Amino acid sequence: MSPREAATRTAPLLILVIVLAASMLRGPILAVAPVARDIGADLDVGAGVVGLLTTIPILCFAVCAPMAIAIIRRAGADVALTLTLVGVIVGSILRSLDGVALALVGTAVMGAFVTIGNVVLPIVIAREFDARRAHTMTGVYTSALNAGTMAVTLGTAPLASATGWRWAIMIWSVLGLAALATWIPLRGVRRSLLPHPGPRPAVDAARGSVMRHGATWMLAAAFCGQAFAFYATTAWLPTLLSDQGYSSTASGAIASIFQVTGIAGSLLLPQVTLRSSIRTAVLCVGIGWLAVPLGFLFAPSLWLVWCAIGGLAQGAGITLVFIMINAFRDDEHTTAGRSGIVQGIGYAAAATGPLLLGALHEATDAWVLPLLVVLVAVLVFLGPGLFVASRLRGETSRSRS
Repeated sequence: MSPREAATRTAPLLILVIVLAASMLRGPILAVAPVARDIGADLDVGAGVVGLLTTIPILCFAVCAPMAIAIIRRAGADVALTLTLVGVIVGSILRSLDGVALALVGTAVMGAFVTIGNVVLPIVIAREFDARRAHTMTGVYTSALNAGTMAVTLGTAPLASATGWRWAIMIWSVLGLAALATWIPLRGVRRSLLPHPGPRPAVDAARGSVMRHGATWMLAAAFCGQAFAFYATTAWLPTLLSDQGYSSTASGAIASIFQVTGIAGSLLLPQVTLRSSIRTAVLCVGIGWLAVPLGFLFAPSLWLVWCAIGGLAQGAGITLVFIMINAFRDDEHTTAGRSGIVQGIGYAAAATGPLLLGALHEATDAWVLPLLVVLVAVLVFLGPGLFVASRLRGETSRSRS
């Protein structure tokens, strides 16, 4: 029985693994935000140190991308996913133990292993599902990223009130344990625990198809724009709303619309790529993203419209990037290289987003320049994204002829 036939028979369990694993790639990292004050008071550290607990993982996404590529290529995607889940669980436990040093070390461990998961889960989806279903499953995967974030954001503070912040941020590891408990029996102990790399192409061919492929670098540029705009907007949208006269509670609630609609955007985007084209999807996402900077610049009172449309765009945007990574239909070895390059560069840009917008807002005491920077980031997504879409359409046409 081929891997794809086996996946069809075990599809419900495989989908469960993907959803649970995806929820571990963002939720536990962002669990510190709702209890930041409790952490700072208990550890006797300032806001800057507490901020490192969310900044370090994003930096790891960039710095550890080469490591993720190497592990996936040498151990295989199945073992890499197992390592991801184990590593995130261990990191979460370390972060919750006593002391600032362990909190920072645990956070770095989580970031390193989440980086592997960022690269390997789209590869597993592309391998286990045919091209059309892979589009849909990529939407499920990215919507699970947002859903995990929302669950943790809403649930951590109440848990902390009942159990303390340490248990509140560690308890989300149960999602990883559930994923492991499903994944290992599904793939088998030997397959999920022992290295089993996929076929390795010739060195020259692999290097030429990734490092020398212009579409790889243009896709990396597109992801820079998407990731920069997302993290910058997520970090500063509540403050922007507060400066317009809304209370902190209201600002947080309004900003949550941006995250909630991201789930819908992730699920709707595959329908656009399947019924129309990837090029059309890029245009839709880019136009939707433009609603955030332009809307808040010229009609800020329509915040609900801009948050909803921008939220749809941000959820659809990351889904679209992963769909384009897999749309080349390369072997596992080559896809790992392309995905690692795209995500490494993209998350490096993302890490600068909140810092740059914050610095510009502080320097100008206004939001015009920060919003213009977000506008530029959206255009950076749109231009290279259209280039990659045209290349993919060309390769599809040649493969059909």
